[in-house]
This record gives sequence, C-alpha cells and structure tokens, in this order.
Amino acid sequence: MSALRPVEYDPAWAARFAELGRALRGALGSVALRIDHIGSTAVPGLAAKPVVDVQVSVADFEPLDAYRAPLERLGFHHRADNPERTKRYFREAPGSGRPRTHIHVRRAGSFSEQFPLLFRDYLRAHPAAAERYAEVKRHLAATIDDRRAYTEAKVPHMWEIIRHADDWAQRTGWTPPPSDA
Repeated sequence: MSALRPVEYDPAWAARFAELGRALRGALGSVALRIDHIGSTAVPGLAAKPVVDVQVSVADFEPLDAYRAPLERLGFHHRADNPERTKRYFREAPGSGRPRTHIHVRRAGSFSEQFPLLFRDYLRAHPAAAERYAEVKRHLAATIDDRRAYTEAKVPHMWEIIRHADDWAQRTGWTPPPSDA
C-alpha cells in the first residue's frame, strides 16, 4: 500500500516541474503548444504520490515522431500500450533512477486536455476542496492495495470535484492560464 499512499505536499515538486518544463520546451519547441504541470503535485498544499505529471498539448497526435523522438532523447519512453485513446503516454526509463514522471500528450483544445487544467485550477483556488480530496486519497490508499483499483475508486470523487469546478468556471469565466513552460 505504501506506493499508493499520498505524502504531504513538497515544494520541490514545483521545482522539478520547472526544470523539466524548460527541458521539454527546449526539446519540443513549437510542437508543444502548451506544457503544463498537472495532477496533485501541481496543487500547492495537496498531499500526493510524489509523481510529477506533465501535460504536453499538441495540434495533432500525428506524426508521432514530432514529439516522441524529442521525448525519447530526454529519456522518456513511449508507452504504446496505454489504453487511453485521448492521449499518448510517456514515462521515465525503467531503472533510470530518475524520479517518477508521467508525460501525457493530448490534443490542444480537447476535453481531455481541458479537464486536468480545470481540475488543477479549481483545487488551487479552493484549498478546502483540495484538503477533502487529499482525505479521500489517504482513506483509499489505506484500504486499497491495488493501483488500478485505487485509481478507479478515485473517479467518482474526481467527477464530483469537476462538477463543482465547472460551476466555478461558469461563474468566473475561467479559461486556461498561459502555459507553464
């Protein structure tokens, strides 16, 4: 269960993303329309597994080599077996000794690209909601020892948050802020 257990927020996660974001921007250039820190490590104060999630927004998934080759040069491997059809997924090389990093390549403007940005920004703007989410994650990690089951158990809670986030977006006129890198 320890691999699933969230740890307290670490400001070093933002620094890790900043360094990685610069490297990604340099390697991908204009192929990356956006490069954003997403997921729980992107929300200051939110307990999380120490995995930095990065979203790279591209105009189209093809040609794959437009972003696969630069990501592989940076040491990230394409996980072609990823079942999600709305993203292309990359991770650090097994045994590389690098901190766990997930790179999600998504189409710019798609729902799948907007969802994690809205989710992140809502939790950043609503610390009480972020803390409730952290409690859910702690509870699930304490009771579930299978990674897939843990992820699936979070889904209803995430949809409840996104429902509130959508209401907030409608009230405030939220749009994604400028790219993080």
